[in-house]
Amino acid sequence: MALMDSYRYRGLERQEVPPFVPERRRRALEIGCGEGRFIGSLIGLEESWGIEPSDAADIARTRLTQVYRATFDDVESRLPLSYFDLIICNDVIEHLPDHSSFFSTIGKHLTPDGTIIGSTPNVRLYNNFFEYLLEKDWNYRDWGVLDRTHLAFFTRKSFQRALEQHGFSVLRLEGINTDFRCSNSLRAWTYLIAARALVVVTFGYFSDIRHLQFAFQAIPKRACEQLPLQL
Repeated sequence: MALMDSYRYRGLERQEVPPFVPERRRRALEIGCGEGRFIGSLIGLEESWGIEPSDAADIARTRLTQVYRATFDDVESRLPLSYFDLIICNDVIEHLPDHSSFFSTIGKHLTPDGTIIGSTPNVRLYNNFFEYLLEKDWNYRDWGVLDRTHLAFFTRKSFQRALEQHGFSVLRLEGINTDFRCSNSLRAWTYLIAARALVVVTFGYFSDIRHLQFAFQAIPKRACEQLPLQL
């Protein structure tokens, strides 16, 4: 999994994501819920559903209303239509075999005024950015942005485009886990200092490279069209 070994990742509560959770939420679904700690920590839910292909699903069942031990594609046809007012995708979209198909499908399980939130790794993270720019390398690893299990890579721009092309209006898309370092090595510190300097000398143009991930909040465009105008 991204960021760290899969066992630890499954138990995370993801404290950087709650600011993107909408106030209105009754029935929520988390795809890739791990042990169910994140969705299980949300107050006010009447129903909390999870999808998790690993054995962490057994732990999630002790916390959530309904848990499928499967992939999203395996159980998508069994999910109720127009049912969830919150769908959560924390660092899962980049693992899907076809993220375009996912974006096309997931909206039909949202209520008309529902919200989708989550996070995805930033392929332009400074460490990766300097590695391919200066070291001419693209080295897959067991964790992080270039996790071997990632099937898609996103920049802020490309991720927003993917959402909008599949019928979503992006309300928030912001960098999180800024200046994340995978180690205390001299190389890691050098690249971080270089990244900060690059942001300064380009007046913020390269500010996106400081973020490990982007967190997002989006709604179906049909819902956005119904929002009252701000005068």
